[in-house]
Amino acid sequence: MTHADRELHRQPDQPRAPGREDAAEALKLLRDWAARATPEEIATLDPLVGRLVPGREVSNYPALARAYPEEFAVDDAYRAALPDLQNGPASLIRGAARPIQHVGISNFRLPVRFHTRDNGDLSLEASVTGTVSLEAEKKGINMSRIMRSFYRHAGKTFSFDTVRAALADYKTDLGSFDARIQMRFRFPMLRPSLRSGLEGYQYYDIALELVEQGGVEKTIVHLDYVYSSTCPCSLELSEHARQFRGQLATPHSQRSVARLSVVTQPGPRLWFEDLIDLARAAVPTETQVMVKREDEQAFAELNAANPIFVEDAARLFAEQLLADPRIGDFRVMASHQESLHSHDAVSLLTEGPTFAAESLDPRLLASLIHPG
Repeated sequence: MTHADRELHRQPDQPRAPGREDAAEALKLLRDWAARATPEEIATLDPLVGRLVPGREVSNYPALARAYPEEFAVDDAYRAALPDLQNGPASLIRGAARPIQHVGISNFRLPVRFHTRDNGDLSLEASVTGTVSLEAEKKGINMSRIMRSFYRHAGKTFSFDTVRAALADYKTDLGSFDARIQMRFRFPMLRPSLRSGLEGYQYYDIALELVEQGGVEKTIVHLDYVYSSTCPCSLELSEHARQFRGQLATPHSQRSVARLSVVTQPGPRLWFEDLIDLARAAVPTETQVMVKREDEQAFAELNAANPIFVEDAARLFAEQLLADPRIGDFRVMASHQESLHSHDAVSLLTEGPTFAAESLDPRLLASLIHPG
């Protein structure tokens, strides 16, 4: 039966099965497209389409080498011939062709040298996140360029100038308008005990962020400050039980975490140690490192002298930040991880537009933990 006969006998509602003539026409169309398409476009559709291009035909599956070629060396010509799907044409974009505000890499680690307020130097392991903006018509970026740009400057003693140079490099390498670098690390400070004269290292989770958006640059410091919070209500109820009923009672207190995020202003430098001192001035009941019995008693007295609700904590931190001219916009988040309740008590206070937001990351406040 010929193709025409099949068409004649086909029922009106029956889908037509493609015939040889249809396949031949489709094959010709596919060959015409493949002859003009880039290797990246062919690979995205189906790598086998490449065999339809004249000169690339194969009669069977090629015999591939199974031993690792240790002697093989890459030259410029070979490197230029390698497929690069991330930098392919806009026709390779999958999904909505919309700009992406941040794309890059997170949590690559390297040692970074820091200068301290007392004129010392520290080498700390830093976790780095680097991102750039991506225009709607661009397929993607080469992620490794962010790392390479950062490594070119990583051997220098840290300053925001150093990070600024790395950020400018990878903006240029990737052809992006906006960019961001964030570095996280644990910063040690030697802290004395309250009464015994012992000392121990307190480690502070700090993140440094440099953001360039729309040609405007901001430098931001984030600090996690860990303290003890004694509930004022519980304290008064305990004292009431002692006074009126002769009943021994203890107020509830708990380990608490505040995250202070501040935009630094041009001018005198805001040292990490300065921000820690501001936090301690606001809420002096910082958790202790080295403790003997006299220190434990002193800590109980210090907590009784500074009972604090989570609302009080946010406002006390804000009071210190507002008074420092080196600090512009800021955000205070506090979490009192209650020993009375099965839930946390939390507060969030912002100053200025940088941290203002109508919506909250569902796990933002849950991230206020102290891993020990």
